[in-house]
Amino acid sequence: MDTDPTVASPLEEQLAREREKFRSIQQIARAVGSTLDLDDLLHLIVGKITELMDADRSTLYVMDALGSELWTKVLQADELREIRLKVGQGIAGYVAKTGELCNIRDAYDDPRFSPETDRRSGYRTRSILCGPMKDNTGRIIGVVQVLNKRGDMPFSTEDEELFEALVSQASIAVENSQLYRSVLDNNEELERTKRMLERRVQELDLLLDIEQQVQGATTVDEMLDALLSRTMTLIGAEAASILLLDEGSDQLAFRSVYGKHRAALKNRTVQMGSGISGWVAQHGTPALVDAPQADPRHNSELAREIGFKPRSVLCVPLGQRSARGALELLNKTGRSSFDEDDLRVVTLIAGRATQAIELARAKEQRIKENRLAAIGQMLSGVLHDLKTPMTVISGYAQLMAQDDDQQSRQEYSDQILRQFDVVSAMMREVLAFARGESRVLIRKVYMHRFLKEVQEALRHEFAGRHIELEVEQNYRGVAYMDEIKFRRVFHNIGRNAAQAMESNGGGRFVITVDADPDSDKLLFRFSDTGTGIPQELEGRLFELFASHGKREGTGLGLAIVKKIVDDHDGEISYVSDPHSGTTFTISLPLSRPGVQTGEVRLPPQTAL
Repeated sequence: MDTDPTVASPLEEQLAREREKFRSIQQIARAVGSTLDLDDLLHLIVGKITELMDADRSTLYVMDALGSELWTKVLQADELREIRLKVGQGIAGYVAKTGELCNIRDAYDDPRFSPETDRRSGYRTRSILCGPMKDNTGRIIGVVQVLNKRGDMPFSTEDEELFEALVSQASIAVENSQLYRSVLDNNEELERTKRMLERRVQELDLLLDIEQQVQGATTVDEMLDALLSRTMTLIGAEAASILLLDEGSDQLAFRSVYGKHRAALKNRTVQMGSGISGWVAQHGTPALVDAPQADPRHNSELAREIGFKPRSVLCVPLGQRSARGALELLNKTGRSSFDEDDLRVVTLIAGRATQAIELARAKEQRIKENRLAAIGQMLSGVLHDLKTPMTVISGYAQLMAQDDDQQSRQEYSDQILRQFDVVSAMMREVLAFARGESRVLIRKVYMHRFLKEVQEALRHEFAGRHIELEVEQNYRGVAYMDEIKFRRVFHNIGRNAAQAMESNGGGRFVITVDADPDSDKLLFRFSDTGTGIPQELEGRLFELFASHGKREGTGLGLAIVKKIVDDHDGEISYVSDPHSGTTFTISLPLSRPGVQTGEVRLPPQTAL
């Protein structure tokens, strides 16, 4: 009996179906390995599961992050968009909870089945094949459910084996996608962290830069200009200003301004509470305004007057407890708006600016107070120094009145005029010291005549104080120095010695002059039998206003001595003992081959 070649045998049909299954599994495997688009991949897998299971429809549920709910990732039904099930609810929920494969012949005969979805959709569920999707650790990540085997047949054991293989492919796809999404999320988080760290580094660099600007600034305005310029560059703004409250008024002054309208605003004032900046200064609250024109706080009159139209405003107060002013940025560059990060950074900068302003104002106040105190001390020292020449002038004036001899009167007059020269030189020296001037007039000075004049002046200084003056002149040649200034050196050291010996009821003051040709040094030694240098002044004896225990001391004397010696390229040192007194030693260049008599020299400035 011949068979019809066009009619396939049951064996051939079975073989064709097996080949189709194999091709479908291969297609799914290739798709899993070649794409990370989870939606397309799962739709492909679910479609193939429905086809290979010879079912009506399939649904793929994914477990949420908390592991408490299933939701439909792929739903082959036009009537419903999404189904959500609690773990343990319905067949799919049961499988998600237990991890068991369920093959149900009649859904309505199974107590675990929930017909609610059927009632809402109008669909009639008969047979169900439902299995868990697990990751490589065995954790359930979802469920696949197939409904209604065609031909009203139940799902077979072979269907279960094939179904488990297909579900494992779906599990791999979901797990890969989750891993990929996790990597992307981690990368995004790393990128956000990187950007945040970069911003923090910028902020730290800015704060360091601001600190350096604050430390290097000599005035408040200079500090504010540097701070505002850096802030404007970092945040990105078209214009910026710092307004400070005028002391004793309710006016805010534009102390620092950057932008096209800088000249129109610098040193201008606005009323406290006027405009956004005035409101911020008054309330101590920052403001972030995207549409200033619509904000009732906006000072539209001032904006029209200077011809500036703000698009966005960021303004923070200077000082929280008590109003100091405001820092304002206008128009974020790039036509965007200021954000919370900008506000945080500017608030940080404003806090440092407030501290710097308060410190600068306190410093200015201290400088004023110290200046007044210095003027008082300097005047006290000058008045004290004037006593000696005034005493000499008084003495010679009395002698002139008692002597009728014309020649004697002329000598007394010359002495008086010389003392006036001393007073004039003394005043010039103090003023030059106060101004920091270092001009010296180098001349050839004959030491014998110079010491005679100095000795005469010191005798008047020591008169009535029980002090024995002795001059040991071991060198009688010439010296090159500013004679008037070095008279001041001898006078100041001698006066200090007299004050140190007063508590002992007097003493002995010795001036020794030596020369050392080998080292080319001219040496002056000044020794007294006083109480020595107080321990409190050790290391700062030559500093300005360093004084201790002297009723009339100002601390100017030895500071001036040190400056004069330095200006002569010399050195000064001392040794002191509370029992034997103090000896100062001054060394000067003995010869100056390159210096002509009467030459004016300007030595390097010496720090006072």
